[in-house]
Amino acid sequence: METMWWLRQTRSLLIVPVFKCLVAICLVISLLVFVESVYMNIVVLYVKLLKRKPEKTYKWEAMQEDIEQGGQNFPMVLVQIPMYNEREVFQLSIGAACRLIWPLDRLIVQVLDDSTDPTIMEMVSMECAQWASKGINIKCERRDNRNGYKAGALKQGMRHSYVKQCNYIAIFDADFQPEPDYLQRTVPFLIHNPELALVQARWKFVNASKCLMTRMQEMSLNYHFMAEQESGSTRHAFFGFNGTAGVWRLAAMEEAGGWKDRTTVEDMDLAVRVGLHGWKFVFVNDITVKSELPSQFKAFRFQQHRWSCGPANLFRKMTMEIIHNKRVMIWKKLYVIYSFFFVRKIIVHFFTFFFYCVILPTSVFFSEVNIPTWSTIYLPFMITFFNAIATPRSFYLVVFWVLFENVMAMHRTKGTFIGLLEGGRVNEWVVTEKLGDALETKLLPQVKKPRNGILERVNTKEMMVGIYILCCACYDFAYGNTLLYIYLSMQALAFIICGFGFVGT
Repeated sequence: METMWWLRQTRSLLIVPVFKCLVAICLVISLLVFVESVYMNIVVLYVKLLKRKPEKTYKWEAMQEDIEQGGQNFPMVLVQIPMYNEREVFQLSIGAACRLIWPLDRLIVQVLDDSTDPTIMEMVSMECAQWASKGINIKCERRDNRNGYKAGALKQGMRHSYVKQCNYIAIFDADFQPEPDYLQRTVPFLIHNPELALVQARWKFVNASKCLMTRMQEMSLNYHFMAEQESGSTRHAFFGFNGTAGVWRLAAMEEAGGWKDRTTVEDMDLAVRVGLHGWKFVFVNDITVKSELPSQFKAFRFQQHRWSCGPANLFRKMTMEIIHNKRVMIWKKLYVIYSFFFVRKIIVHFFTFFFYCVILPTSVFFSEVNIPTWSTIYLPFMITFFNAIATPRSFYLVVFWVLFENVMAMHRTKGTFIGLLEGGRVNEWVVTEKLGDALETKLLPQVKKPRNGILERVNTKEMMVGIYILCCACYDFAYGNTLLYIYLSMQALAFIICGFGFVGT
């Protein structure tokens, strides 16, 4: 009896107050996330209603060849293609870069091949030689190490003497295929607007319909471009460089110190440093570049770890540098620290996982704790709606998207913790595997890999969280007086399905 009395006292005097405090913190964060989402969508609505396209905001005139000088009035452009053992897609990316419409004597294609497979290295060399025989100025550059991964390759590529001839640098990852008129549509922004450092195009996904997982990735990334990039470009002339499908002004890159490999998000690192020097960026939604989404769950998990760990680690390393910066206004510094980093890259991951996958399920054991309906229904509905309208064709998948995003929030939260604390996997870089199986042209036979057994595919973390949420759902069904068990059952099922690896291809 005395033990039970102590348990009740501990619950009422310690556990319940602590839980109420955690709920209050989550409610405050939910308001911050909601306000940020509303702000971005208001900016996007403003852009759409007033038709404020970049061509109207910035000067843009098509390049014309001079009859007497030929293409000499065109600036020199370097196209960089970093790759690593990209058997399935290297021909597509190299071919797309070499087909760009630009005077041949004003274009250099630089293939930065970090491949370690001798067969792939030979195939890349042969592909470059084939395009060189057609008059393309193409260079295949290799290193004797992989220090710094992609950032290291890009930094090494910039050291070649011929780079100094170039005014602008276009970067494409190995699975990206720009349209032939890409340079014709992007470079004029940089030529006619000396304050611009970066022109970023939107990604278009060639394998979005491959499976349910790629459809949901498409929804998330379309919102990223529609809301985050569009609003940042319009309101602050700043956003994070996506690492590919963008054209940089070489002078701006050099002024900011060039590529650094201190984090796994070298693209964001460069963008923040260039932005702090007062340069402006522009996002052009109408220019799209074909790319491939990871269709395997394991590859997607590694990618999301890098995309969450890297920004958190960069935030840790650059916060004081941003605060002490003297070149930009205090409002831009506040935007970068609060909106760009703190809300979108840090607390949104913590909030999504802890509130919807820990606090909300656990609340079934605390009848004395009241979680307001606006935080569990109204605000999430609005935020979800904002995300869904970016991909109208997938609107009917919105429930699956919410459940899957909550599962992935667990990995993003873990990655964010590692980045903030500089844990053991902070600089882990696993190249996202490209299958090339949804691209229009199959140029090489794919190497078939043995199928993993069910036990090898089990993801322990997802299974543990899924089982816990399922227990909470059963408890709420038996003893609760709400319908929360319906959501909890679906969320538990999503975790368990991902736990068994039955997602993706």
